[in-house]
Amino acid sequence: MTIWIDSHCHLDAPEFAPDGAAVRSRASANGVMLCVLPAVNVASFDAVRRLAHAGGDSYALGIHPLYVAQAQDSDLAQLDEQLRQYRGDPRLVAVGEIGLDFFVPELCASPLRERQEYFYLEQLKLARRHELPVLLHVRRSADRLLGGLRAVAPGQTWLGIAHAFNGSASQANAFIGLGLKLGFGGALTFERALQLRRLAATLPLEAIVLETDAPDMPPHWLYRTAQQRAAGEPQGRNEPGELPRIGAQLAALRGITATELAQATTRNALAALPRLAVNPLFQQG
Repeated sequence: MTIWIDSHCHLDAPEFAPDGAAVRSRASANGVMLCVLPAVNVASFDAVRRLAHAGGDSYALGIHPLYVAQAQDSDLAQLDEQLRQYRGDPRLVAVGEIGLDFFVPELCASPLRERQEYFYLEQLKLARRHELPVLLHVRRSADRLLGGLRAVAPGQTWLGIAHAFNGSASQANAFIGLGLKLGFGGALTFERALQLRRLAATLPLEAIVLETDAPDMPPHWLYRTAQQRAAGEPQGRNEPGELPRIGAQLAALRGITATELAQATTRNALAALPRLAVNPLFQQG
């Protein structure tokens, strides 16, 4: 059986509230047998844990950079306590989604720029303390993220994933050099994404994992331009069940079969997030 792992999707998002069980069933029917559900704030911790246990999936706990404006310093203590409380839960696989976002204008200016950096560094320290990998939000922030990794653990490597990677080749190699995998998803399906597609085609295969970031980051067949939406065409909803089709496009870029890509990216996800290996899927035979 071909197993696909969606290494990053938000099944707790409001878009999935009406039919979340059906969404997960469609993913399984398409071979997506395991999803990793990252939290975005303290309020989502219980939801991702519950969904992961209900669907046979895995989860991560963290505070997303887009949510630091609403977060309290005490949220870091809550995260620390939850990581301690659930350290024996095999479905807890990482600290995430954490990172830096320098795309949103207000997050690039004081005081939120510094607030982001504070939460990022403190959560990196928690990941080290609890011996967990990290799921990193990388949006026009690769160099600062790399600097934080090096500052928190000088001369050491990390486990985890640079999610939705869209940086340069040198930045990609720097993340890989620190031990991280790079997450690729729907963005690589757009023909105009020349640099991203070139990276996806040429980076070492052992450095790549697949993700949908559902309901965000739709592949090209679901995307509608502003003009199309204004004309009444609805934006397609991204789901983890789209992952094999995204994977097939990546396989074509690399000149390998979809099965070969699924096998490689599954191995890579298990290497990035070792606790995934305790899932019953990987205990057969």
